[in-house]
Amino acid sequence: MSELKVSCFTISLDGFGAGPNQSLDNPMGEGAGALHTWFRGTRTFQRILGDESKGADGPDEDFAARGFENVGAWILGRNMFGPVRGPWPDDSWKGWWGDEPPYHVPVFVLTHHPRPPLEMKGGTTFHFVTDGIESAYAQARRAAKGKDMRLGGGVATVREFLQAGLVDEMHLAISPVVLGSGESLFAGLDLAALGFRCTEHVPTQSATHIVLRKD
Repeated sequence: MSELKVSCFTISLDGFGAGPNQSLDNPMGEGAGALHTWFRGTRTFQRILGDESKGADGPDEDFAARGFENVGAWILGRNMFGPVRGPWPDDSWKGWWGDEPPYHVPVFVLTHHPRPPLEMKGGTTFHFVTDGIESAYAQARRAAKGKDMRLGGGVATVREFLQAGLVDEMHLAISPVVLGSGESLFAGLDLAALGFRCTEHVPTQSATHIVLRKD
């Protein structure tokens, strides 16, 4: 049965998944680039960049690779697709990732503004969902055809799905970085009341990996 999973989602020691003052030139916000050191050093990330010869093995790589296993569809918030705000001025923006995004499956992008589906190289098609998270969940589940769905973020999108009780599992990488401000992932959320418990915790030099599953 399909599950909705948050994978490889990195937060700071003080709980922020994005830094302040996000912009086109700094899409993750000030200081947040340092959160993802653990992921950039993995074979999985280097493979996404097209270089099979680089990247390290070990627990960081194990968690990075797991995040792409058995995924039949993705769900993204609009900010994860790009920096354009309001109605789409045209169809020129096609994501942050070039002609061949790393998804290779259908991707459902939450937005308030309609746009035709966007087919990319490598099997990725972006579908723009204007009628809310439940619709995106239902469409992704159908597209996944029994495989899992991966919820890519950003922070506000993950929080919305958590509050709706739709997330089955979360893998969080806690980076040894303090941001001080930004977008807090868990502020005001009661994870215990939502049914989550910790099933794995693995420290590495670059992060502490935590897996939370819903009972």
